[in-house]
Amino acid sequence: MRFAIAAGGTGGHLFPGLAVAEVLHASGHEVMMMTSEKQIDAVATEGRSEFRIERLSGVGLPRGISLQTVRCLAQFLKGVLHCQALFRDFEPHAVLGMGGFTSTAPILAGRLRNLPVFVHESNAIPGKANRLNSRIAGGLLIGLRECANRLPQVPCAFTGTPVRRSLLGEFAKGESREKFGLAPETSTVLVMGGSQGARGINQAMIGAARSAFVGEIQFIHITGGADESMVRDAYRSAGVKAWVGAFHHGMQDAYGASDLAVARSGAASLTELAHFRIPAILIPYPHAAEDHQTLNAKVFEKEGAAVLMPESEATAESLSREMVAILKPEIHAAMSEACARLSVDDAAQRVAKVLLEAASMGNLKK
Repeated sequence: MRFAIAAGGTGGHLFPGLAVAEVLHASGHEVMMMTSEKQIDAVATEGRSEFRIERLSGVGLPRGISLQTVRCLAQFLKGVLHCQALFRDFEPHAVLGMGGFTSTAPILAGRLRNLPVFVHESNAIPGKANRLNSRIAGGLLIGLRECANRLPQVPCAFTGTPVRRSLLGEFAKGESREKFGLAPETSTVLVMGGSQGARGINQAMIGAARSAFVGEIQFIHITGGADESMVRDAYRSAGVKAWVGAFHHGMQDAYGASDLAVARSGAASLTELAHFRIPAILIPYPHAAEDHQTLNAKVFEKEGAAVLMPESEATAESLSREMVAILKPEIHAAMSEACARLSVDDAAQRVAKVLLEAASMGNLKK
């Protein structure tokens, strides 16, 4: 069978979508990935010849009514017609949207063709686009159970958030650390601020790196493009062992090397941290839409898998204190077990199963 998966614009949408595509492809089905025109999508899908890749123009919904609204609606209609043309050629049996406005046109185009249509939401609260998408589709697949409380009028099915295939498997800590030039037996903290980096986290960690305790800890610090040199120089001047880079595409090694993470709380990052059983100090992006990163972090904090620290409170002293506390063996073990309770390691298979069952029923009706 053939499936269309609309996923793009951010890694949080794209990587889970690719994970579902990988499961479907491994089962002998064809997949068309419909992504945005952003660079992150082009890089992440480069060389993925097992899928048909189609780029869709992004459309954001402006506030209020204005001439810009009319232009956006015209562009959206053009996007729906583009998706209709793609579907006439590819003839998918079902459509999956992974969130964001990249998904809206394919979802509507699929509905207009009377195809089974599904939407996945990874966050604890659905965004503006997915509140619309879920109504078009008639339901929502959710990555966190708490999301169902935010849309009581919409049918929700819990699947978890899919993890891309490159992150699956066993990764020995010592071997993973050596890939970064780090000591194989030393406790390692992974610092990451999302695909764009996080200036607040970077600056606080520079201060923490100068604290007396850090001789017992080494770091993998993914800075984003703007702060790489500044952060590298800070670790070097503090005499702290660290690998510093603007980006790192082999995240399986970074996760495999780490005992603890200092990170934002986007849904995809949380899913991957839970999968690797890595406790975290979560510093939500303070300007995220509807403060959804704080709501995500609260889920992990409530379960005991993470410490929630608002960016305004993320000082060198507070980070140092929490890192030392979490790395104590008994606390670390308990938080790792909490991560395991939050992890849905077969989420991609669950989503694929929903699609396959719906597509099969559609075939029977024909």
